[in-house]
Amino acid sequence: MNVQLLNELASLASEARNPDTLDIDLLSSEEILTKINNADREVPEAVYRELPNITRAVDAIAEAFKSGARLIYMGAGTSGRLGILDAVECPPTFGVSEDMVVALIAGGEEAIYRAQEGAEDSLTLGGEDLRNINLSENDVVVGIAASGRTPYVIGGLRYARALGCTTIAVSCNKSAAIAEEADIAILPEVGPEILTGSTRMKAGTAQKLVLNMLTTASMIRIGKSFYNLMVDVKATNEKLVSRTRRIVMETTGVGLDEADRVLQSCDHNAKLAIMMILSGLERSKAEEALAKSQGFLRRALQEIRDASDTNTSGPRQCTALKDEEPAV
Repeated sequence: MNVQLLNELASLASEARNPDTLDIDLLSSEEILTKINNADREVPEAVYRELPNITRAVDAIAEAFKSGARLIYMGAGTSGRLGILDAVECPPTFGVSEDMVVALIAGGEEAIYRAQEGAEDSLTLGGEDLRNINLSENDVVVGIAASGRTPYVIGGLRYARALGCTTIAVSCNKSAAIAEEADIAILPEVGPEILTGSTRMKAGTAQKLVLNMLTTASMIRIGKSFYNLMVDVKATNEKLVSRTRRIVMETTGVGLDEADRVLQSCDHNAKLAIMMILSGLERSKAEEALAKSQGFLRRALQEIRDASDTNTSGPRQCTALKDEEPAV
């Protein structure tokens, strides 16, 4: 028997018994759901208290993205699966490559669907997995563990930190061991679960909220939105094709036929289509303007607007610029 492990678990808030649910096995369905819902309401407040640390993490991730580096999640079990869930949504949502946000799970792909016994208990496996994806010192590594003591994550963070990476720990325990291995610790302590130790619940929700914030805010910081619209969304299915049409129509005021015409001329790139319509530029010039502004659509349009203001004759294409506020 591992007495040390027993003592460690006993000291964790996420492993404590919830006094509000001691009678849960006697309750009706509605009463059980009320208990769960009441417990879930504690999660956003716990995440709110961690905003300063989440801010530091977003700043580091955004800087890494600007330099061409990656964000790498690593975890075991539910924590690892949450990292995968967030990572796989980034390419279609933000139009980025599949290797910009990477997720590793203890035990590999098979562990996505079923537990891999012993994989998370290895202190060396995390480092090996990072080595296998050619971890660079410019990458940011986020270790995710509800308990905060997962050896796979601890080992991975140690390897990344030794290499010179920025390291981030996400756990739901203030005494998390992984916090000691990271440059930035995000620790939304949500308290005991309604079922003792079932950290797929409140802890999992808190982790999901944090990961959503890390990627979404970082992507916005590198120009992946125009106002609050996903202008870099990849139109990979019928729903997303319709979304790009709606985004272009709402931001420019053109009709469906014109939106389709311009989108088809630029391979359904919503950001480029908006740039072309609002600036009057041809595709190549619009691409140059976006590249000059590092992908920030609002900045690119403002630069063209400023340039036209200094030239009384004004390039003809600039007369097509709309008012700053889009029709949304």
